[in-house]
Amino acid sequence: MKIIKDILEMQVMAEESRRSGKKIALVPTMGALHQGHLSLMDYGRTKADLLVVSIFVNPIQFGPKEDFGKYPRDLQGDSLLTAKRGVDIIFSPEAKDFYPDLFQTYVMVEQVTQPLCGAVRPGHFRGVTTVVCKLFHIVKPHLAIFGQKDFQQLIVIQQMAKDLNMDVEVIGRPTVREADGLAMSSRNRYLSPEERVSARSLSWALKEAQVLFRKGERKTEVLLDRVSGLIGREPATRIEYARICHPRTLEDLTVVKDQGVLALAVWVGSTRLIDNCLLEDNQE
Repeated sequence: MKIIKDILEMQVMAEESRRSGKKIALVPTMGALHQGHLSLMDYGRTKADLLVVSIFVNPIQFGPKEDFGKYPRDLQGDSLLTAKRGVDIIFSPEAKDFYPDLFQTYVMVEQVTQPLCGAVRPGHFRGVTTVVCKLFHIVKPHLAIFGQKDFQQLIVIQQMAKDLNMDVEVIGRPTVREADGLAMSSRNRYLSPEERVSARSLSWALKEAQVLFRKGERKTEVLLDRVSGLIGREPATRIEYARICHPRTLEDLTVVKDQGVLALAVWVGSTRLIDNCLLEDNQE
């Protein structure tokens, strides 16, 4: 496995790989890798000849009061994990090279960035789409793999790739969970033992909503009341949003006809967690 920090070196290697007929898969990450990330790498390894993992804590997707400064960084530890998954290249550029002086070009996706996290994190998705667009130009992947835990991010990136005719397939893969149901996240390490117990309420609430849906409940107001009640009774939890949306447009639904996405953002103590599940007629 090779670690590349130089942007031009990565571009040259990607171009040479494409010319030689190799299929490139990219797993974009901010590091602090966990089993969820590793599952994306395992999938990418089966689909491509060259597997690239980017590790870059992207400063422009963090707000001024968010956790950019304390976001966990461990390139050495991450390298050991990726090497065991058959990763060929870690691309880990320096922020000063990725966003040089006088940088002033950004990519913006309009409608699907407005609700959910976009409504409470101004500028976040502009940072996400810009960094991913740059990664696509540098790494030149045939496919890029994202986790469905960040459902809105997945939809935003798919929209960007479609709108800009990018030559890359954007693939979403299922959320990987801890044994207690908590969705794997680099931010889980911020939780105290007591907060960790409260955080389990997110996955419990999602499961309860799926049970109600399977029993025939289609009114989002009823489903969300149940979800909010389960999460709200736990200590240290504060719901930022709980919404049921169309799985493509992310517009709010009042009634789920065929399919909907139940999306959550919840503060547990000082840690913000997101999670989601699909509500659909044919789910088991």
